[in-house]
Amino acid sequence: MTLTTWLSLFTISVLGAMSPGPSLAMVAKHSLAGGRRNGISTAWAHATGIAIYAFVTLVGLAVLLHKFPVVFKGISYGGALYLAWLGFNSLRSKGGVAEKMESGSAVPVAQSARDGFLISMMNPKISFFFIALFSQFVAVGDELFSKSLIVLTPFMVDGLWYTFVAFILSNPRVLEKLRSRAVLIDRLSGVVLIALAVRVFVSV
Repeated sequence: MTLTTWLSLFTISVLGAMSPGPSLAMVAKHSLAGGRRNGISTAWAHATGIAIYAFVTLVGLAVLLHKFPVVFKGISYGGALYLAWLGFNSLRSKGGVAEKMESGSAVPVAQSARDGFLISMMNPKISFFFIALFSQFVAVGDELFSKSLIVLTPFMVDGLWYTFVAFILSNPRVLEKLRSRAVLIDRLSGVVLIALAVRVFVSV
């Protein structure tokens, strides 16, 4: 893999990680409700899911899904239902940012990691991303070093970006400003998640 090709891969990975969506909402939720450790665990569990997507794409999942559209639709619909469920819970503030802040209850780090992993694995946006864009790099990944770069680049970019987000949101000054707006954060997160779910159902 040439440096130019890797820079293209790096750029696409950065754009994918920084795009607003349910992944950002999930990292923000756990950073606010549980603190820095929870935010970071969510970030790297999410990055692990990204690495799995990268690896699966590398070994030919994109080809499989293009040959069997029903499989792709099933994955997309399942992800949309999961997003809608998360959105509905956020609208009710059940287990969301507002309830955790008001009760002062701690959020287990393992729960944060679980949610971070699931949101990356069940988010149809990520599957679209890797199939439509990332798979173009599979052809240049013949050598072991190139294959490793294709998997590790999005993993590191995603983990580092959301770690940065977790550090910003867990800052005491930022947290104090957001604490009074916890219910609004839940409501907005719920609307975004449900809107994404509807969009998937309409477009698939």
